[in-house]
Amino acid sequence: MENFRKESDLLGELNVPADAYYGVQTQRAIDNFKISGQLLSSYPDFIKGLAFVKKAAAKTNYELGLLDENLYFKIAEACDEIVAGKYHEQFPVDMIQGGAGTSINMNANEVIANIVLEKLGKNKGEYEFCSPNDHINLSQSTNDAYPTAIKMGLLHMNIGLVERLEKIVDAFRAKGNEFHDVIKMGRTQLQDAVPMTLGQEFEAYAATLEEDISKLNNNANLFVEVNMGATAIGTGLNAPVGYATLCAKNLAQITGFPVISAPNLVEATPDTGSYVIYSSATKRLAVKLSKICNDLRLLSSGPRAGLFEINLPPMQPGSSIMPGKVNPVIPEVVNQVCFKVFGNDLTVTFAAEAGQLQLNVMEPVLSHAIMENINFLCNALDTLREKCVVGITANKEICLNMVKHSIGIVTALNPYIGYKKSTEIAKEALETGNSVYNLVLEKGILSQEKLDEILDPKNMLKPHNK
Repeated sequence: MENFRKESDLLGELNVPADAYYGVQTQRAIDNFKISGQLLSSYPDFIKGLAFVKKAAAKTNYELGLLDENLYFKIAEACDEIVAGKYHEQFPVDMIQGGAGTSINMNANEVIANIVLEKLGKNKGEYEFCSPNDHINLSQSTNDAYPTAIKMGLLHMNIGLVERLEKIVDAFRAKGNEFHDVIKMGRTQLQDAVPMTLGQEFEAYAATLEEDISKLNNNANLFVEVNMGATAIGTGLNAPVGYATLCAKNLAQITGFPVISAPNLVEATPDTGSYVIYSSATKRLAVKLSKICNDLRLLSSGPRAGLFEINLPPMQPGSSIMPGKVNPVIPEVVNQVCFKVFGNDLTVTFAAEAGQLQLNVMEPVLSHAIMENINFLCNALDTLREKCVVGITANKEICLNMVKHSIGIVTALNPYIGYKKSTEIAKEALETGNSVYNLVLEKGILSQEKLDEILDPKNMLKPHNK
């Protein structure tokens, strides 16, 4: 039978597993919030963010004479161990919870306190020597520590997302170089337009995703403004004079991020604008990524009755009934990830709007939605790059034949024979099945030498003079 220790809070006593570093308030959260199944332990960067905040708070309290040196060093040591990856299994609280994040804040307070007690040679739960509330949460409230930890976690998570985005940009750009001489037909509204190269198409994918690197970084930079020292509602009750500025300075030193104290802590405490704008950047990335995946599925469609301009790496059999069928499963799964991101962004919008008066109590679902988006996008970008993009090959002859037989190349004749005559040629070509090339020669509109020059696909890839 599992051993327990008894801990108490304002609601009374509760059994806590004897070997657990968390305490009574974490146990109540475990019992109360069986919601998503996604636990705080699944988000290591968030846990590190909590440890950064608690270390910065302890350092500030020590420097302001509120915490003795031995206890400060032990708290700092415990936080460093958590940042290094220890004790993460001791954060079993569901990410979606009531209480505006109090359960997560207390989870961190209790774990750090019990680690410190162990270092002091005391038993877990002997909080008279190191208290989750009186020492670890000193000069703080959930309402400043929790959102600050979210922001520190998101800053770290953004670094990982950008790294993966940079890698897939490089992969698309490499394909752009590889396909630089593959002539194909460009399309608008799924109809033939004008020639281009497959290389230009893939370089465009690289360029559009590359734009989002700066957007993500710029929006993440809003997270460096924090409300530590605000305590409950921004008035700073129970925090000493100078705490807010000094804590932000210490947090900047500990994390390496240019953290600053918000100029108005009463405004900053309920404000969730930075989450909204960062979430919009993840949605923007997902919109672009999904469009690219749509294109990859179209370009590889077939293989006999579709476009079949490119080949995607075959990943698995595509049907339980149709022999030989292989589906574009990697773009498909990335599409679905993007749909999830769209929904989570809407969740962020509703949660941000739901703030009332001096606090937004919906930050748990808001932060979870953004963190889930980052995790999903990181996995999707890696999967798309590793299992799809790097292995794409071109069907060069198919691409070229489509150009030769396309009505769309008549567009190149506009500057030479006029729009009206070009339209007549296009219409006749469609009705008779004859080629644009043959019709122009048969009608004596242009010489063969001039026509060959104009309709050489390579001459239609960039601006030129008549």
